[in-house]
Amino acid sequence: MSLTEPDRLNTADGPTVAKPKAKRVFIKTWGCQMNVYDSNRMADVIAPLGYMPTEDVSVADLVIFNTCHIREKATEKLFSELGRLHPFQKAKAQRGERMMVAVAGCVAQAEGSEIQRRAPFVDMVFGPQTYHQLPEMIAQVTRGAGLVLNTEFPSETKFDQLPEEHKPPGVSAFLSVQEGCDKFCTFCVVPYTRGTEYSRPAAAIVAEAERLVRNGAREITLLGQNVNAFHGDGCDGKPWDLARLLQCLAEIPKLKRLRYTTSHPRDMKDTLIAAHSTIPQLMPFLHLPVQSGSDTILEAMNRKHTSDDYRRLIDRLRSARSDMAFSTDFIVGFPGETDDDFAATLKLVRDIGFTQAYTFKYSRRPGTPASAMPDQIDATIQNARLAELQSLMQEQQDAFNSAMIGTIMPVLFDRKGRYQGQVHGRTAYMQAVHVTAPERIISQELPVKIEKVGLNSVSGQLAAA
Repeated sequence: MSLTEPDRLNTADGPTVAKPKAKRVFIKTWGCQMNVYDSNRMADVIAPLGYMPTEDVSVADLVIFNTCHIREKATEKLFSELGRLHPFQKAKAQRGERMMVAVAGCVAQAEGSEIQRRAPFVDMVFGPQTYHQLPEMIAQVTRGAGLVLNTEFPSETKFDQLPEEHKPPGVSAFLSVQEGCDKFCTFCVVPYTRGTEYSRPAAAIVAEAERLVRNGAREITLLGQNVNAFHGDGCDGKPWDLARLLQCLAEIPKLKRLRYTTSHPRDMKDTLIAAHSTIPQLMPFLHLPVQSGSDTILEAMNRKHTSDDYRRLIDRLRSARSDMAFSTDFIVGFPGETDDDFAATLKLVRDIGFTQAYTFKYSRRPGTPASAMPDQIDATIQNARLAELQSLMQEQQDAFNSAMIGTIMPVLFDRKGRYQGQVHGRTAYMQAVHVTAPERIISQELPVKIEKVGLNSVSGQLAAA
């Protein structure tokens, strides 16, 4: 039976119409929120072909691994996962069935030929800019074309080709507004895997946001590799920056919260800083990667800002909104990092008082300038520095959470909790909150008195009916 051979349905008027045969797709996603968004949109693209999501990889007709190249040993993790998958693919073949396997995302973009060499049973390899072409790629595989390798940067943007969303977004939703990067940090592969910076037209973004809200979203996080570099065509025919886009989105009825990630310190414009004081829906929690507290290392990373530039930026944001809190990214053990450089990072952490940080050991990415730098740091030193930084960050996170005890915080409830009668939500600062309450409060933003702090969450009780 061909991939698109239809079943037949009787209509109320008598004639039969074609319906795609039901098939199952398993999608595993690594990495950032942008990849989560991309995976959801892949599901939308192939839904008209009859593909329904499954969590059981053994029964899938199509398996997609949506990969990230930022994490350490990303390529080896992919091949390990492919190795575990292959027996399921062979078992289906023995039953006369077919399991197509696809590798998508940034590892696919960067290492397509290596995937072809080491995992010849993979049917499709495609980058993050081409997944809108999935139906044609599936058709090529079905026709026996062999491996479909699609890692070019197409002239048309994928966003112009994507269908409307098929699955309800939930209370909190992601919305991609910008993609790619022009910064060329020496450790980063994003400019090579995602391409140069591109901003979607504001009208398309607003239309997608309105659909998300109509379908139940009450919080939207705008996504981009450098989201605050957004410079799209505005709904009024003039160029809009991110602040102007946020102002427009804040006017959508029933949209309670707005966030954006990930930002670059160099793109934090005055208008965006001011937006934090003038747009109530814009949450007072910002992820603003700094990477290091050492000016020497920041220069080697090509970040084009100093540690004091970053401190002054934080001060300006806190002046715009006094309750602002910040998370960040750090890379330890970058080539040439001395004990003094690492001490400068610890000092910056203490000076800023971050509530959260994503911390990583530097690892080489093929083709990046940093991979060829001298003075690569020994793994033992990297491990020790990472442990010290994480310990300090845990202290700050615990202190921030503990300071909430006894306060009343607005919480947006998004789903049932783990236990009977429990409901889960998040504060403005992305803290997970659990309360005992009826499920009907899901999608509402209600005040909660915080009473207890756990390892990764806080709990309390509703402060008002």
